Amino acid sequence: MSVGILGTKLGMTQIFDEAGVAIPVTVIQAGPCTVTQVKTKQTDGYCAIQVGYGVVKPKVLNRPLLGHLAKSSAPALRHLNEYRTDASGDYALGQELKADIFSAGQIVDVIGTSIGRGFAGNQKRNHFGRGPMSHGSKNHRAPGSIGAGTTPGRVYPGKRMAGRLGGTRVTIRKLTIVRLDADRNLILIKGAIPGKPGALVNIVPTNKVGR
Repeated sequence: MSVGILGTKLGMTQIFDEAGVAIPVTVIQAGPCTVTQVKTKQTDGYCAIQVGYGVVKPKVLNRPLLGHLAKSSAPALRHLNEYRTDASGDYALGQELKADIFSAGQIVDVIGTSIGRGFAGNQKRNHFGRGPMSHGSKNHRAPGSIGAGTTPGRVYPGKRMAGRLGGTRVTIRKLTIVRLDADRNLILIKGAIPGKPGALVNIVPTNKVGR
């Protein structure tokens, strides 16, 4: 297993390859992350490391969290995340993880929170078709039937209806790292990733399943 890194989405731009083809990329400020805890099979039953990201003022965090971070001499960090490893002996408390743990051309998965769209109807939320727009129709954007009356006499859970759209955890799989700037801890990933500029993202090596 390989560890990942936390970062901040900066925005999107485009770069050009040797053939002059424009490639849309998302720019991510990746790390630096501090190893705040090392878990082993002897102490926790499995091997993993916990990393922290996002330095804040100490008054933002509570005392138990500040005491936990003090064990690794880490500053006040807002975000903590755990990564499973094959052997925790490769990492030490207080060690910094930077963008150079990845390489250009590597395939990664990016996890983030999608942009919240508020309350949305069926057409926008579930991509339903609309009703007839002719004169006299009263079913332009109405949901239509949501179930039978007597049997079952209720609406089944999971029925696609209007409601909150976005603001959920989304994983985009098998994205390619196009370019890496280790000096500035910048990672350029081909394509779009969830969230607004400034949103927290989690980059992990892709878990290839199947062929």
